[in-house]
Amino acid sequence: MLSKWQRQRAARRVQPGDGYGLQPFRWWQLPGRALLSLPLPDDTAPSRTYTVDVRHWQNQSSGDVTADLYLDGRHHASSKLPARFPVEGGTIEVAMSGFGLKRCHFVTTTGAEHQLSPDPRSAEGRRARLQHRHPALSSSIGALSVTLLLIGVALLALQIAEPISQIPPIADSLGIFVSPIALPVWLNIALGVGAAIASMERALRLRYHWLLDAAAN
Repeated sequence: MLSKWQRQRAARRVQPGDGYGLQPFRWWQLPGRALLSLPLPDDTAPSRTYTVDVRHWQNQSSGDVTADLYLDGRHHASSKLPARFPVEGGTIEVAMSGFGLKRCHFVTTTGAEHQLSPDPRSAEGRRARLQHRHPALSSSIGALSVTLLLIGVALLALQIAEPISQIPPIADSLGIFVSPIALPVWLNIALGVGAAIASMERALRLRYHWLLDAAAN
């Protein structure tokens, strides 16, 4: 969830939309576009559909990633990420990690949270379909992702501990720590690639933990 300071900044970044139509998802946009929707009841209509469109690979060339919000297929608002769009009954919060979306949730005025539903043609939608059709396989993949990230965090902690322990005041009081694990270069690279893939897989499910996924960046 966004912090209070992040929410205030995000609210100031929202710009009004210009009403152009939402482009359908195309297969070649799989690596770099996320498209998620949320139908909400309305006082004057059966429902209104809000859709968040994030083209993260396309926008990263300028250093900023922008989220566009559509209402019933028409451009309603835009904001740099992290974004916080006011909508009927609450807000839609959108945030991104280095591997994809880490948050795209509708937060009600009472504090309840609901993740938006991904377009079935998107990478997030295909991952959600795998989870629905093959829950056991999906759980195994998720467990493997967490395992790879835990290994990465443990190795990173060992690598950081050794030079820190050589600082004179620490070395004098606690001694110098020598890592008991010395991995070959090829294995270090393989584990690093595995951790990156694991974070990408978790991003497809909008899963993020500050320690596990941030360490893979």
